Amino acid sequence: MALIKSISGLRGTIGGEPGNNLTPIDAVKFAAAYGTWLRENKTKQSLSVVIGRDARISGEMISQLVSNTLIGLGIHVIDLGLSTTPTVEVMVPKLDADGGIILTASHNPKEWNALKLLNEQGEFISAAEGQKILDLAEKEAFQFAKVDDLGQYKSYTTAIDEHIEMILALPLVNKEAIQAKNFKVVIDAVNSTGGIAIPKLLDQLGVSYIKLYCEPNGHFPHNPEPLKEHLTDISKKVVEEKADFGIVVDPDVDRLALINEDGSMFGEEYTLVAVADYVLSKTPSATVSNLSSSRALSDIAKKYGQIYEPSAVGEVNVVEKMKELNAKIGGEGNGGIIYPELHYGRDSLVGIALFLTHLAEQNKKVKELRDTYPAYYMAKKKIELTPEVDVDQILENIQNYYNDTNINTIDGVKIDFDDEWIHLRKSNTEPIIRIYTESTSQEKAEALADSVIEKIKHIV
Repeated sequence: MALIKSISGLRGTIGGEPGNNLTPIDAVKFAAAYGTWLRENKTKQSLSVVIGRDARISGEMISQLVSNTLIGLGIHVIDLGLSTTPTVEVMVPKLDADGGIILTASHNPKEWNALKLLNEQGEFISAAEGQKILDLAEKEAFQFAKVDDLGQYKSYTTAIDEHIEMILALPLVNKEAIQAKNFKVVIDAVNSTGGIAIPKLLDQLGVSYIKLYCEPNGHFPHNPEPLKEHLTDISKKVVEEKADFGIVVDPDVDRLALINEDGSMFGEEYTLVAVADYVLSKTPSATVSNLSSSRALSDIAKKYGQIYEPSAVGEVNVVEKMKELNAKIGGEGNGGIIYPELHYGRDSLVGIALFLTHLAEQNKKVKELRDTYPAYYMAKKKIELTPEVDVDQILENIQNYYNDTNINTIDGVKIDFDDEWIHLRKSNTEPIIRIYTESTSQEKAEALADSVIEKIKHIV
């Protein structure tokens, strides 16, 4: 199957052979490398790490392996149990821990799991830090603690409630305005931990709800990536129940998609656009999203006389650019809302609270609100090449072909035209170029992507 080691963590499929899959041996080795890295970079003797997991079938097994490995290194473990990625992130600094590990493979199918690594701020580690951990894992340069110096284990069961309390305390979350609207929604939490967290949040906000796939048992009823083709059940349910809208999250609750009251998609790219519209109306600032995200966010920034700047793809890159610009809202077009007033991490729960406030204040139906935003359409394709092809040379040739346009090369090649764009990125693991385009119609976006593919074929 697969084992993918990267600077952001370790992910793979359960079972199989060590080094080729995410086996217990690989989980222990990587956890030991992370703990060793913490030890090498901290002067204090007593260290603690927060861990939490989504509802994957393999989650409890991986959690116990990781916990006991850290304990074996003399590091105390604070285990949140079933949790969400943003909950683990906010709890690391709240509990004054030295780091965190999230056990989730995000939107990947149930066969997958992963270890995602956080620093003491509850943010994803940098590329340089990730490389050091990979090196330690490769060398197996671990020094475990003697029996009197083993770490201690502590179960911590109130983290989601505390996370929700932090959201409700935010000045831009208007609980009273939301309650007054008596909203009714449908929730699809893909049988993971959103099924625990989202009802708790909505109860506090006075929103009634119908649960669809909210049992946190790890048996995903459909592909867990929140894309239109996977969300036919909730689209029907929203219409049947005459709900105001639908809420969809991925297994670890860091991506938020919305369904209009007529069962159509609000558009995953537009989750961030709508929340940014609200945040900028109250607290004007720069905005940031990655290069593959919709131009609609830039349009919203211009509406408030603010700047928009793109970052390289990857949450850590978005966060770095947001800090640089002191942006009060940003994220990724995959439904990832980053609201620094709470924390620097994608957070569907704060996204839901801010969207509900915006909807309440606008006094519009969800489809009506969506129609107020610029209409852009995306195509996402790829071209597979043979291993001997020089992918960098192809990207350089494409860049030269469009050299009279606005080009950004911080992450692949992004070519901006007046009302559309092309973004080409090479895969780090395969001879593949991923091609993202956006235009004013789906047909134009598809045609733009196809035209680039033809150019690449001609170059090859």
